[in-house]
Amino acid sequence: MQKKPVILFVRGEQTYDGAAPEVTELMTEGFMTMEADGAMTLTYEETELTGMEGTTTRFLIRGDQVALERTGMIQSRMEFKQGERSSSLYETPWGTMVVDISTTRLLHRLGERGGVMEVVFTVAVNHQVAGENRFKIRVKEAAR
Repeated sequence: MQKKPVILFVRGEQTYDGAAPEVTELMTEGFMTMEADGAMTLTYEETELTGMEGTTTRFLIRGDQVALERTGMIQSRMEFKQGERSSSLYETPWGTMVVDISTTRLLHRLGERGGVMEVVFTVAVNHQVAGENRFKIRVKEAAR
């Protein structure tokens, strides 16, 4: 297993009912862990900017599947595989809800020097479609 410091450029877009997308952009330090079997993990701490301060975010990338795990103030695990649906519990300090994810696009070109990952998905909260989400993450080795 190889763990190295990286810089993550995270852009998230949420679109509801045809309105203009809400965009969040974040540049943060984190870690990339490479497993011997080719699996990869990206980890970073959320900030006040994202509204999830006190939460650790992890992207677990294995082949054509990505899982997004959050621990701390927000507890969740969402799984993405292009063309598939998944359901999970999303726990916040204000309550818990069922979140259904339908992944319409998933692509990643990540290697030991960094790369890019993009996921596009629709979200249904308590089985009611809430909108479309997209996140794009660029990963760059941190200067030594």
